[in-house]
Amino acid sequence: MTARRTYILIFILSLCVFCRAFSASDSPLSSAEYRAELDRLSAATQQLDSSGHPTPQALSELPQSWHVHTDNGDFEISSEGLRRDIRRYESENNAANAFAIQRRIRSLRAELDGFEKPPSDVSAERSDLNSILARPEFRDVHGPGWTDRLKESILNFLARLLGRIFRSHAIPTISKFFVYGLIAIAALALIYLVYRSMVWGTDFKAVTPADLPVSAKEWVVWLSEARAMAAEGKWRDAIHLAYWAAISFLERQGMWKPDRARTPREYLRLLSSSNEYRETLTSLTRIFELAWYAKRDANETTFSQTLEQLEKLGCR
Repeated sequence: MTARRTYILIFILSLCVFCRAFSASDSPLSSAEYRAELDRLSAATQQLDSSGHPTPQALSELPQSWHVHTDNGDFEISSEGLRRDIRRYESENNAANAFAIQRRIRSLRAELDGFEKPPSDVSAERSDLNSILARPEFRDVHGPGWTDRLKESILNFLARLLGRIFRSHAIPTISKFFVYGLIAIAALALIYLVYRSMVWGTDFKAVTPADLPVSAKEWVVWLSEARAMAAEGKWRDAIHLAYWAAISFLERQGMWKPDRARTPREYLRLLSSSNEYRETLTSLTRIFELAWYAKRDANETTFSQTLEQLEKLGCR
């Protein structure tokens, strides 16, 4: 009878502990409580070293995620990345792994600060951009029309047709003059399209590289070319190249998937308002659009402002 009571008591105590832990992990945190939790974890990282001491309890008992309640809604923030860094540190105690944990916590704190920061007023910039796009030089700028798509379809059809002919075993039965005629027509059509794009499209300037993503060229190369243009006094070209250095840098950071057809404003919309790079990229985009599209006077001061924004991103 005594043993039975003991088992019942142990069961009740275990149930209470479980319910308490469940309710504690399930209850959402306020922004202030989540910030305090991150500060507590940051303080615990000061105990990390290479002496082989056990990981501080605050870091070894992380929840699967934090549920944070704010005025803008409820959010679930995963701790998987931080727990992965901690496991790496536990398997190999060194300064590099300890610094990775500290950097991860600082990143979570920066994301919280950026989310709570009120959005900046961009009405003036939007008004400037609308006035720029309303100018006559942008009147004829547009994407590929139906004629361009038709020409592309014809060329693709000819390419597939020629491919089937040259792979076929029936070539000996086909008149060589017919084959040569098709090749000549395809070549003339290609020459005509190239000539037309060169003669009629001289005013069109590609925003991104035509053959490869922006990040295919390292940001340091973009920046080096920008400095070379600045040394020659070609400030607009220097700002243009410096802007793509920023895009290449962010693309290498995994901010978005590479897409060479994307416009500067589309790059900007890919960053959330809480992203730490959003404000800096907004400033860079405005400088670039005013100097490149609006053809405003650019000088050494404008280029220096561009370099300052690049340094804020981490392009040094």
